[in-house]
Amino acid sequence: MSERRLKLTVAYDGTCYHGFQTQEDPALPTIQDELVRAIRVLTGEEAKVNCAGRTDAGVHARGQVVDFVTASRIPDDRFPFAMNTLLPSDIAVVAAKTVPSEFHSRFGALGKHYRYTIYNHRIPSPFHRRYSHQVFPPLRFEAMAAAAQCFVGTHDFRGFCATGTPVKDFVRTVYRCDLTRQEEHRLVLDVMGNGFLYNMIRIIAGTLIDVGKGKIAPEEIPAIIASRDRTRAGTTAPPQGLCLMKVWHDPLDFPFNVK
Repeated sequence: MSERRLKLTVAYDGTCYHGFQTQEDPALPTIQDELVRAIRVLTGEEAKVNCAGRTDAGVHARGQVVDFVTASRIPDDRFPFAMNTLLPSDIAVVAAKTVPSEFHSRFGALGKHYRYTIYNHRIPSPFHRRYSHQVFPPLRFEAMAAAAQCFVGTHDFRGFCATGTPVKDFVRTVYRCDLTRQEEHRLVLDVMGNGFLYNMIRIIAGTLIDVGKGKIAPEEIPAIIASRDRTRAGTTAPPQGLCLMKVWHDPLDFPFNVK
């Protein structure tokens, strides 16, 4: 039976999982483990599942992309329904598509869109606690929005990734970094770029929160980026506010001009 490479778009609530990637301790639940298990039950195959972004424990996704090789003859349009009968209720396959054999979710990604949500009110919300970082002191929204624009462009983001991140190239391009107010107490940070370092979005969010608290002035952000010094940036915001919204692979669908 001939094989094909299948691309899945996956949404999940990451609250109860130790990230996307399989952990050394098999007792720790991960998104990847659940997908592999469901594919095994559905097709009888032990799939090697690639992903576009290895989200951390507690991080969510609306548009995670994974791919794997399968000999299954289940049509693309039926595959999500079949998978969703086998997955837990906090994980869902929202789309499936046969792609060229050379497709790779991670290495073929043109860009990603992450969203970080802040719930800013002196009274915590039981309904937002899983999907936002609850900040109690009033934040200066206008200062934060202005500071967010300083991250747009191509920069060495060495100061905005976790210390000890094992990469050689810290240069990334941010196409958009917009902070908007949605509903009365919800601040939403949308960041789109060609790629992101480990904890980069959460450190950007933490830095903007420090701007909102008056600890950092918006005009200091360019110097902090240029310093490449992790100690000058803000704290790493907690994982529950972060969501992987979309991953672009098709140049015709990519909304940014890349030279």
